[in-house]
Amino acid sequence: MIRVVIADDHPIVRAGIIALLSAEDDIDVVAQASTPSEAIDVTRAKNPDVVLMDLQFGASPASSGADATRSIRALDPAPYVLVLTNYDSDADVLGAVEAGASGYLLKDAPPQELTAAIRAAARGESALAPVIASRLLDRMRTPQANLSPREIQVLELVAAGSSNTEIAADLFVSETTVKSHLAHIFTKLGVSSRTAAVSEARHRGILR
Repeated sequence: MIRVVIADDHPIVRAGIIALLSAEDDIDVVAQASTPSEAIDVTRAKNPDVVLMDLQFGASPASSGADATRSIRALDPAPYVLVLTNYDSDADVLGAVEAGASGYLLKDAPPQELTAAIRAAARGESALAPVIASRLLDRMRTPQANLSPREIQVLELVAAGSSNTEIAADLFVSETTVKSHLAHIFTKLGVSSRTAAVSEARHRGILR
């Protein structure tokens, strides 16, 4: 049996996934969680094979599914994490993959795609939605046109209204380093201002 934990802040979503997986003879939902911290706690207690993880939890704005994924992957033994979310921006995808997620599916995926992904994750295989796999391949083919994870992080803080001083403090770097990141961002996006950079990044799907 593949033991699964479902982490999502919407009860109706969890109920729907449980109903779907209950029809599978080889998959058993052993626990569910509504916050990132709860996901870590029940994973530690239940020792599942796979954790189905949402990325955004409304009740926990300070902590994300990527944060929980990173903590869960640091456990011993560490279950595999399969992200199941509505969000497909570069920042979301790269953040989840960097945190250690084995797969990334969108919530509009066909049911059979979800069950296949759970089985693949349990075998230690990658399970990416086609649109996500395509995006990652595009990034690999044209790396010079893409922002690095750190540059995306800087741009997210710019989009949130942070100043260079605040960004430097948040990321534990110097203001000179922040300015350097911004210069690279402007060049890659073909813009000349912070506002234009955020607008262009959203247009390209880099930021949500």
